Amino acid sequence: MSRIGKHPVEIPAGVTVTVNDGIVSGKGKNGGFEFKVAESVNVELVDNKIVFKPVDESKNARAMWGTCRAVVAKKIAGLVEVFSKKVNLVGVGYKASVQGKNLVLQLGYSHDVIFEIPADLKIVCENPTTIVVSGADSQRVGEVIKNIQKFRAPEPYKGKGVIIEGQYVYRKEGKKK
Repeated sequence: MSRIGKHPVEIPAGVTVTVNDGIVSGKGKNGGFEFKVAESVNVELVDNKIVFKPVDESKNARAMWGTCRAVVAKKIAGLVEVFSKKVNLVGVGYKASVQGKNLVLQLGYSHDVIFEIPADLKIVCENPTTIVVSGADSQRVGEVIKNIQKFRAPEPYKGKGVIIEGQYVYRKEGKKK
């Protein structure tokens, strides 16, 4: 039995939500979303709250019950507040800058790495070694940060690379003589 699935999702002021045939859509000041709920979960709009219930008592239905509720709650929270994460570039000569609709990264390669900024997100360089990615969908923000991190993953010997703020980089000891 899902503990989180039992709690209905409150709809905050300024957000409109509709439920049609298992599709939850919402609009707010930060944009909108559309989410298709799993077939093993029923969803209803009752008294300005979204209520989720499993179709039957199968293991899959009980698992998807809480998952669908959590995803919809996070998407509704994104309509009210903006999610943002910081990324630090650690390494000699590592820099970032925003040029038009592109993020230009200098990561120690012989060429600049150009990353196209998605339309639904905002990327700002606070200083040459700090990037802030913000948007209404926390899953999308995390996905874009991981794509940026793939260009130069954190390295365990010197600790260089693209490091998400709060991420622990496991350091290894180098060779001994």
